[in-house]
Amino acid sequence: MTGIVSYGSYLPANRIKREAIFNGMGWLHQATYMNGDKYVANFDEDSVTMAVASSMNCLEDNDREDIEALCFATTSSPFIERCAAGIIGTALDLSSQINTFDLTGSTRAGTSALLSAINSVNSGTIHSALVCASDMRLGKPGSSQELQFSDGAASLLIGDKGVIAQWDGFYGVSYDFPDHWRTENDKTDRAWEDRFGREEGYRKFIYEAISGLLSKYHLNPKNIAKVAFPGIYPRDHALLIKALGFEPEQLQDHLMASMGNTGTAYPLMLLISTLEESNPGDRIIVAGFGNGSDALLFTVTEEIKKIKGQRKGLKRHFSSKRDLDRYEKYLSFRGLISPEGGIRAEAIPFTAISLTWRDRREILGLCGTRCKVCSTPQYPAQKVCVNPDCQAIDNMEPYRFSDKKGKIFSFTADLLSFTPNPPAIYAVIDFDGGGRFWFDLTDCDLDSIKIGTEVEMTFRRRYRDERGGIIGYFWKAVPGLR
Repeated sequence: MTGIVSYGSYLPANRIKREAIFNGMGWLHQATYMNGDKYVANFDEDSVTMAVASSMNCLEDNDREDIEALCFATTSSPFIERCAAGIIGTALDLSSQINTFDLTGSTRAGTSALLSAINSVNSGTIHSALVCASDMRLGKPGSSQELQFSDGAASLLIGDKGVIAQWDGFYGVSYDFPDHWRTENDKTDRAWEDRFGREEGYRKFIYEAISGLLSKYHLNPKNIAKVAFPGIYPRDHALLIKALGFEPEQLQDHLMASMGNTGTAYPLMLLISTLEESNPGDRIIVAGFGNGSDALLFTVTEEIKKIKGQRKGLKRHFSSKRDLDRYEKYLSFRGLISPEGGIRAEAIPFTAISLTWRDRREILGLCGTRCKVCSTPQYPAQKVCVNPDCQAIDNMEPYRFSDKKGKIFSFTADLLSFTPNPPAIYAVIDFDGGGRFWFDLTDCDLDSIKIGTEVEMTFRRRYRDERGGIIGYFWKAVPGLR
């Protein structure tokens, strides 16, 4: 049996009301008004860090040593030439023997990556694969895309044991359909008029994929518990369901108002949302959209009972948020305006690539050491045990801190060092089970922090060196357990 073993999602803590964006730029195109919220990645996040966050949720209680492949789907990779899946795999402390690859070029890459992983496991080539889809797409200020696009990530663990949703089939169509595009010189999305994308693409491609799936496997719409696909055009979303022969109660909420269009991650998030509410025996169809459409069929198994409420799906993210009430701050986070940072903002240290390569497991994977004699853990990695009653030498084993919780031992706020969201806050963290180190704090306000506050670790961009085209990734601490 091949299918989904586990799932995890990630939505940034920051949300901005679309009304705030409209108040800033709505004078340009008044017809773009939309209700609801838009999720905004923090200044230290990108598609890679969000993929790591969703994967950390997905891999809870799963053995990382069993993963044999990692596929990353995105249209907004921070690199044109560098395998982002390799960064994600290192941050997750996966084996270096796994197969890693990136899929891009279309928002359909999320479902394409899922299908690729399923086919690999189903063929017996591998037994376990991790699929990550993450996007941080930019719309031009004042455009409908600016209001629609949201940042987020979804991850699915595919395997042949402990399957919670069995894969039953696939049907897809592919077209060179230029409704959205972006060249290497474009920072923001380019789009042809909405009517073209809606009438010639969205209405036809999704209908062709889902109806083709039903016909291929001799299914009646009544055999399906839920059908989920992106609600890029909400009115047409409802019309498609009717045209396909489904009843309104069979339609999974498209979450366009409450979440937005998260690009490659969108259909996988809808699938996760469906799984959170499903029961054993339910048949689910999920379809993606972008240069065609993929439709996949799953049947929920009894194993779903074991992880319901145990994974960080979408419900938990919807219940925790930080309001980003200033449109100008959103523009600054996305690099669409360049506020004055002072001379300190320009003093970015030189990055020694050879050193970051040698210490990649320590830096990207947040791996320290644990003494084999007294079991004392410590970060960074040590040759001599820090326990004064032990002090064993060269008797250490690797120890991963990224999945450990901790508490704030001490903290400080810095108004001199530049940060896009001042003040910069640093804290010394005592990890549960032992180990102590200092980290930047993120996704928090100074007033909400106190000694003893619980934290968890999150993979973030620590700096960006524009001169050398280098992004320095490391781990930060997030107060409060999301």
